Amino acid sequence: MADYEHLRVARDGAVATVTFNRPHKANALHHAHLAEIEAAALSFRDDGDTRVVIFTGAGKHFSSGADLTDSGAGGRADPRLVMRRRSARIGERATLAVHDMDQITIAAWNGAAMGGGAVLATAMDFRIGADDCFMQYPEIDIGVNLMWKGLPLLMHLAGPSRSKRLVAGGERIHASTLLEWGVIDELVPRAALIDTAREWAARYAAKSPIAAQMIKQSVNALAGSMDRAVMHMDVDQNILSAATEDRAEAIRAYLAKTDPSFNGN
Repeated sequence: MADYEHLRVARDGAVATVTFNRPHKANALHHAHLAEIEAAALSFRDDGDTRVVIFTGAGKHFSSGADLTDSGAGGRADPRLVMRRRSARIGERATLAVHDMDQITIAAWNGAAMGGGAVLATAMDFRIGADDCFMQYPEIDIGVNLMWKGLPLLMHLAGPSRSKRLVAGGERIHASTLLEWGVIDELVPRAALIDTAREWAARYAAKSPIAAQMIKQSVNALAGSMDRAVMHMDVDQNILSAATEDRAEAIRAYLAKTDPSFNGN
């Protein structure tokens, strides 16, 4: 089992648990953390014994999303656009690695799943929500688009109108509404979250792994057959939007706690 700085990986029979382990930062996702998530997800490719993988967050939150203090890490400060563009795809790589896992995946969702954290939660097969869980995509309020191939993942669960409320409106949606919308599959008290996720995991681990994994792959292929073709340039859209005057105004207003005034440039 590999050693990780920002993750904990534990195995119990046919079930593994991956815990995002930056609780002091609300499990915010910086470049090194995302690289570890990608590596951990890919490590299960050659694991024929693990049938279900639970993902959860240490501490209060599942993940507060991209770590905005991680400026320049992983090549993002490179003066060459070609390298900045590659570096910006680390979140996409982690998301797709989780989404494409053979094993059944379950998010044990505690507290916040924001931005990239919400993208990772929606990349999993099932979501068990604690009664304190909520979802928010704050990218719109800092002047950029959602990337990491996250928009179609959300839309498959919530539908077009609700996805617009979340991504274009930046609304914070709480546990009971997430259950009503079908974003989470079961809502439980916070104290029962991990035990409930393990119950789900045991149920799926008892199924024929060949059949279960082929069914998962077929459902994902049917639901998302056009996802990557349509969203292939979301990183480029993010790089463009991050260079606008409106982005600078959004950051200024966010830090000053004032209302932004956008001019469309």
